[in-house]
Amino acid sequence: MCRAYPTPEQAAVLNRTFGCVRLVWNKTLSERNRRYRAEGARTSYRETDAALTEWKRTEELAFLSEVSSVPLQ
Repeated sequence: MCRAYPTPEQAAVLNRTFGCVRLVWNKTLSERNRRYRAEGARTSYRETDAALTEWKRTEELAFLSEVSSVPLQ
């Protein structure tokens, strides 16, 4: 087992990153479910990744660009 003791600054970055990951996960899951129910089509990783890029370009979700893209993918 490994335990981490982040500084307050590191904890803030981790909390922000985890919050963004949670938001992207829920939004992606919702979109995938909607598409499957409406069209019977699955969503590929490439399509999901492209959607993430588009979300980052919107004013509402621009803050997603402030965290590392790796956990969001």
